[in-house]
Amino acid sequence: MTNSENSRKLVEITKLYFNKADSGDPSILDLFCDDVQLFFPKFGTHTGKAKVIEFVQGLKSKLDSLNHDVRTYNYIANGQIVVVEGTESGVAKNGKHWPVKDLSEGRFCNVFEFKGTLISRLHIYVDPDFLGEDKDRYYWG
Repeated sequence: MTNSENSRKLVEITKLYFNKADSGDPSILDLFCDDVQLFFPKFGTHTGKAKVIEFVQGLKSKLDSLNHDVRTYNYIANGQIVVVEGTESGVAKNGKHWPVKDLSEGRFCNVFEFKGTLISRLHIYVDPDFLGEDKDRYYWG
């Protein structure tokens, strides 16, 4: 497999990850190595599929829906790493929609690292204050 073929394959796996995440498909775990490393702000850095489950359950306890439009994302693939920049949206359990205009805008960046075709590291960089309710940390107005 050439580098460009490998890059295309890994990008397709990242798209599959987002689609499975949005639909709540439990087979998303099949995309990960057993010893996957996961980082998310306010969750920290953890290892293993059990921690992925804990992370997903935490999100599901606060969100009714999560949506990623993978067609509009920027994908940067190099070797076994894929970086994805995009926006997400959703509805919280309290019925409020996000992103909140002029605040987080739903922007995120994920860094995926692969062993073969399995995700071995996923670091998610996003403001976890999806609804813009953490007013104490707004320094610009």
